[in-house]
Amino acid sequence: MSTTPTSAEDVYHQPLRAQFEAFLDQHRAMLSSCLDGLTEEQARRSLVPSRTTLLGLVKHATFVEKVWFDEAVTGRSRADIGIPATPDESFVLDDTDTIDGVRRAHREACAAARRATAALDLDDLLPGNRRGRLPLRWVYLHVLRELAQHCGHAEILREQILATAE
Repeated sequence: MSTTPTSAEDVYHQPLRAQFEAFLDQHRAMLSSCLDGLTEEQARRSLVPSRTTLLGLVKHATFVEKVWFDEAVTGRSRADIGIPATPDESFVLDDTDTIDGVRRAHREACAAARRATAALDLDDLLPGNRRGRLPLRWVYLHVLRELAQHCGHAEILREQILATAE
């Protein structure tokens, strides 16, 4: 677990790095919590034409963590990391994907991301991105934007799933 405070209010007067990390951790937790109290069937339920499901969103978030905090930081290939080649593929669920397993993988990816960036400064350039070298600051903002978007997706899907369960 991160030692960074998770409340935006807790980091209001702290350095920018602590603010980024607190907001990232809040969004990571919010996305994972979309699976709270759901059955395996509910977590896999497809309500839109795309591959987007609640379980798929958390699995995709694991992919995002590994792309931005392993591939971008280390320059290792996605094949070497053991993740899909494309974002769309990261939503695909197989029979072994369970709520507990996907959440565990997500927690582990988040912890690895924290370790990978612990010694870096916000202006350090990360070598492993197709766009070229990017500063850690940009990566934090990009991941925060993506997590916020997926939290919104998850909130709507969860609301629909719970409405049909009543």
